[in-house]
Amino acid sequence: MADDKDNVLSTPGHLVSLAARNFARLSEARLKPLGFAPGHLPVLVALRDDHADTQRDLARFAKIEQPPMAQMLNRMERDGLIDRKPDPKDGRSQMISLTPMALERMPIAIDALMEGNREALSGLTDEQKAVFTGLLVHIIANLDQMMHRKA
Repeated sequence: MADDKDNVLSTPGHLVSLAARNFARLSEARLKPLGFAPGHLPVLVALRDDHADTQRDLARFAKIEQPPMAQMLNRMERDGLIDRKPDPKDGRSQMISLTPMALERMPIAIDALMEGNREALSGLTDEQKAVFTGLLVHIIANLDQMMHRKA
């Protein structure tokens, strides 16, 4: 029988991955009726909060490559979530904004996701939730640094 230290299924990486997949499934089920997908969230938030308004800036904000961002924006435009207009400062670029429909549905989507998080973290104290979130932020920063060193 394998020693616990050799059990890859109990490593933080595997457990976080399993939790992420479950969160993604839950999020997808809650967002789909509203016309959103979990991958849309960084784009929706960036546009709503004026963090980005071009494909390049959205890709940077969401930490994904340009080709997948272009595909996502095409789907979001097709689904009536975003509008694109030529950038008056740069004819090669487009300014992207949320449609009124997306803006109207976002609070409902965010409430649904927050409820899912509350349910997933039920039984934990506020302090445990804060520590857990802080640890995840720290781990993600470590992973980002590791990825940048390899690049």
